[in-house]
Amino acid sequence: MGYGDQLMGSGLARGAAARGKRVALGDGRRILWDKHSEEIFRGNPNLAPPGSERDPDIEWMPFYKGHRLYNKRLGPRWKWNFAFHAVPGELFFGASELTAGRRYSTGFVVIEPQSAQWKSVAANKDWGVKNFQAVADRLKAAGFRVVQFRGDLSAVALQGVEQLGTRSFRDALAVLAHAALYIGGEGGLHHGAAAVGIPAVVLFGGFIPPSVTGYATHTNLTGGAEACGSLNPCPHCRKAMQAISVGHVVAAAASHLSEPSRKYG
Repeated sequence: MGYGDQLMGSGLARGAAARGKRVALGDGRRILWDKHSEEIFRGNPNLAPPGSERDPDIEWMPFYKGHRLYNKRLGPRWKWNFAFHAVPGELFFGASELTAGRRYSTGFVVIEPQSAQWKSVAANKDWGVKNFQAVADRLKAAGFRVVQFRGDLSAVALQGVEQLGTRSFRDALAVLAHAALYIGGEGGLHHGAAAVGIPAVVLFGGFIPPSVTGYATHTNLTGGAEACGSLNPCPHCRKAMQAISVGHVVAAAASHLSEPSRKYG
């Protein structure tokens, strides 16, 4: 599972501690965490770590790699479970993380032009760096502070956009908690924005349905397409992304940024 799956897992566990329980994400015998789990679940009282399988307060949730609840492999595509609806996740930051998260001040717009380029479905979720650059240029011209996170896996730097160094994905989310808006594709950072309570404009296109992994507090753009779930580069998904214009994204961003009740920091 990636970071987005871990964040959705934390959402599934919301409120467990208040009931005197901890959720065990696993197969009913083993708690199945992966290399990203500890980073996202750190300090979360609602989740039971591996080794807690026999503790009396455990509630099992069958959400783990190979059994994600929201989809199932069907040949060369994912079949989506429309009964599943993502719940915003939770992060529990320590005092030093909260302080570090404020180091770039507040009220900026985060843009991420790429999403998990190492995945086979990357082409189906790619809106195009040029389009994100155009959005950044228009928002900057309107007076907004536009930034991009820079980490070990950051491959593309938008021109004229402030680059914010981050030490880890968790650190990036601590910074994101002070943003005015996130703009990017469906993936880890859009789940992160929901977890830290930040509005977003999310480019879904035609790969995965917003009703499954999207959030009501975000503007989710599909280009009018139904989600096909193709695991290979797909003309349907390309057409869906092409149907989303720069103007659509800028208008959606403006609607969030103009909310008079929005507070930053």
